[in-house]
Amino acid sequence: MSPVGAALWRSLRAHQVYGANTDVGKTIVSTVLCNAIQRQTSQNQAAFLKPVSTGPLDDADDRHIQRHAAGTWTRCLYQFEEPVSPHIAVQQKKTTIPRDDDILASVHKTLSDWAGSGVSFALVETAGGVHSPGPNANSQADLYRPLRLPVVLVADSRLGGISSSISAYESLVVRGYDVHSVLLFRDEYYKNHEYLLNYFQKKSIPLVPLPSPPPKPATWNVDSLARDEEAMAAYYGRVAQKTDIMSLLEQLNAKNAERIDRLESMARRAHATIWYPFTQHHGMEAKDITPIDSAYDDYFQTFAESGLSPHESKLRATFDGSASWWTQGLGHGNPSLALSAAYAAGRYGHVMFPGNIHEPALSLAELLVQSIGNPRLRKVFYTDNGSTGMEVAVKMGLRAACDRYGWDASQEQISILGLKGSYHGDTIGVMDCSEPSTFNQKVEWYRGRGYWFDFPQVKMSQGVWKIEMPAHLHESLGSDLEFSSLDGVFAVENRLQSAAGKRYKEYIRSTIHGLVHKHGMKFGSLIMEPIILGAGGMLFCDPLFQRCLAEVVRGHPELFDPSATRPAQDPAQDPAPEVETAWSGLPIIFDEVFTGLYRLGRKSSASFLNVDADIAVNAKLLTGGLVPLCTTMASDEIFRAFSSPEKSDALLHGHSYTAHAVGCQVAVDSLQTMIRMERSGSWDGYRQDWTPTQTGTPAGSRGDVWSVWSHGLVSDLSHAPSVDGVFAIGTVLSISLKDIQGGGYTSTAARGLQQRLVSTSDGKFNVHSRVLGNVLYLMSSVTSQVEALRSIEGLLREALLSRR
Repeated sequence: MSPVGAALWRSLRAHQVYGANTDVGKTIVSTVLCNAIQRQTSQNQAAFLKPVSTGPLDDADDRHIQRHAAGTWTRCLYQFEEPVSPHIAVQQKKTTIPRDDDILASVHKTLSDWAGSGVSFALVETAGGVHSPGPNANSQADLYRPLRLPVVLVADSRLGGISSSISAYESLVVRGYDVHSVLLFRDEYYKNHEYLLNYFQKKSIPLVPLPSPPPKPATWNVDSLARDEEAMAAYYGRVAQKTDIMSLLEQLNAKNAERIDRLESMARRAHATIWYPFTQHHGMEAKDITPIDSAYDDYFQTFAESGLSPHESKLRATFDGSASWWTQGLGHGNPSLALSAAYAAGRYGHVMFPGNIHEPALSLAELLVQSIGNPRLRKVFYTDNGSTGMEVAVKMGLRAACDRYGWDASQEQISILGLKGSYHGDTIGVMDCSEPSTFNQKVEWYRGRGYWFDFPQVKMSQGVWKIEMPAHLHESLGSDLEFSSLDGVFAVENRLQSAAGKRYKEYIRSTIHGLVHKHGMKFGSLIMEPIILGAGGMLFCDPLFQRCLAEVVRGHPELFDPSATRPAQDPAQDPAPEVETAWSGLPIIFDEVFTGLYRLGRKSSASFLNVDADIAVNAKLLTGGLVPLCTTMASDEIFRAFSSPEKSDALLHGHSYTAHAVGCQVAVDSLQTMIRMERSGSWDGYRQDWTPTQTGTPAGSRGDVWSVWSHGLVSDLSHAPSVDGVFAIGTVLSISLKDIQGGGYTSTAARGLQQRLVSTSDGKFNVHSRVLGNVLYLMSSVTSQVEALRSIEGLLREALLSRR
């Protein structure tokens, strides 16, 4: 099933009617509004939709509309006769429970049909209060959120109604709804309308008090029913004469038009004022900018300006294929995380951090130390984002190395060891930790302080997992390797003693020896992005090569300083103690900003290598995609390198918003959610899809490496004529397109595929994606639904395989 887009038409003003509580008069308010629409002009047509209704059919809300708002189109999608909550009604009826997606799709289709049939005003009325459960026991506020219809809130005029009305309003706002109006009945004793009028006026939301309806009969029979019908008919006539509903309808109409006008102008206004990151603006036009009205789950709701028929919404669901630049973990608009952020904002706002502690920062630090799985990491340093977190990591590593080896960085250059294609951020310090590239070669302060190893890369091609050696290193590293499964590639412990493992180690050791002892270079840290080098082009490094690099660095301290007193050892031959926390050779820094915290299907991507870093940096998924936050974790030994009586020896790095409470609280809840998902087996279906079936797979590795993207898709795409290689791991799918120019960041080979995903054939949804030269990648959330992912896979198959 295609995802449901948000609902927005210029010709149809559609609103969702929510109640602050049960029995507050939602249907009476709906009737008043529909009557007013019908009276405006002969061209106006009102419609009323009740997605889910419970209770006797004769007393159903759509029947009431038919009796008292003549000419209004009405429809009820799911009717249950028991007068109980929908989630109980479906159980008592023992019928197939309609999925939330099915309810949404039915609502959207009904509104679309009405938009194409001349309906000018439509109300979608909920059941009960804002958080009354739907058929699947999910809060209505969450069930209907993807539609993001503007809300008509019916407040509560009874005792306690002020509190319930404001609570309902705040619940809607936290979920990203726009409340366009509030209506409630006058009660001259409690006078809730007077208090709420003042409350909502401050928020520029119109409130209209209505006369109280006649009381319901104490008993129901033919006579009382007839009297009630007469009384209600008289009531609606009185409301029409004495209440300025027409003015409210004009305001609702204006707000609908203003919303569309704002969306239509956004691209033009952005083109005039915004300087975008990683964007060459030369030749860029306003039409190249995509207005996003909202986002929910895995999808943006993007605005379409033209080419639409009257029944098509101006908003279309667009799969967020870059996971909003790798941050999205638990879905856009996640109500739990939004509530966590609101709680911390309400409890703290922001409080300065040095010398203080607050519960969210302490809880997050303890959770990371206890759960990350690295016994070396004992201290947590907070920063704002991945780049600044890596700045801190480099400061930590270089200080520790200089302290141990007695180097003076003010008198000599201290470099880093890394991998070609590495990218650790845009700030000046970490920019120097990457080799010259498109990202930094024109940055005036860039100096490039390091040596970067070329390395073997993993991909699937023609249905086979291949490890391709750099062409100029075949003599040193040997021939390309092939594996029948991805688990075989990751069987690092088994591969260590292979011919490839031995060649890797000797090549690394001899290279470092030459750099230090022949060229006089001094290295202060080894920095790696475990498994996948992200911004460099989704480069999938052979995990064995990274493991060997770490082992050579740790096992041969004499490579970096002849006076190193620790005897050289090969950990593969002489294993270190079970828990080793002291660094040897160089401090090892793992940049897990992109690859950490379940992006690759595991809490830490370092676990694929079975290497415990001395310093590790996490960001991106840390807060589930909601707010910026970064942690740099370090060992006690690294921490002690900054300890002295002198203030100048401290780690003098920080930000005004260091360890901001909102980010820390959201991160705690995000991490706990992902940990629960792992423990509960939420991803077991994906694991089974990737479990090797062939014999010869190393023991203990079956199903250990998996992806949300189907194994069949990866295999099929690897045979596509235009595909050079493909891989998937965790939530990441990477497709390298063939390019006669040789590929690289400046390549345009992937843009054709990118455009085909934007311009999908069915028009119901499309895919936003980013390209890195000849590489197009897609990422999902860890909460993505299988059906949604398989729909995306269908688009990829159509784009890459249909022309074979």
